[in-house]
Amino acid sequence: MTTAPPTPPDTDPAAFVAGLRRLKAWSGLSYRRLERAAAEAGHSLPYSTAATMLGRERLPREELVAAFVAACGVRGAEAEAWLDARTDIACGPAPALMPVPVPVPVPEDATPASLPAVAAPARNRPRRPRWTLVAAAALVTALLGGVTASGVFTDDEEVHETRTSVRL
Repeated sequence: MTTAPPTPPDTDPAAFVAGLRRLKAWSGLSYRRLERAAAEAGHSLPYSTAATMLGRERLPREELVAAFVAACGVRGAEAEAWLDARTDIACGPAPALMPVPVPVPVPEDATPASLPAVAAPARNRPRRPRWTLVAAAALVTALLGGVTASGVFTDDEEVHETRTSVRL
């Protein structure tokens, strides 16, 4: 481990897992030794989980990446870079900060008619009228009441008691 550890790619899950494979090769540790090193660092990383994680092309869970990176001997800012790269792939890069709107000065002699109109925000989805929900609830109630009144949920069998004669 005389060279610097590989840097994490943040392009896609397959490239990230390939970077984790390079990190394992850089560490020179076997899967069993990675398990022990993770335990010493306070993480849980079964050797079979590490092998499965490196054998797939899917993005591993964050706690597995943290345990694996720590087991490989990467600490501090370099370890944070691996976790940040994983988060960027999973959630997309962090959005840029929105610029703060600058207020437009309004002349003192301005009238409401001379001010520019402000457009209302567009609705993303149509709103379902409340009466539709009320009508659906009333329909369900009426159907359940009709089924109950018709006797669907009751037993129609009657028990007939017969006298048995006893022969002496």
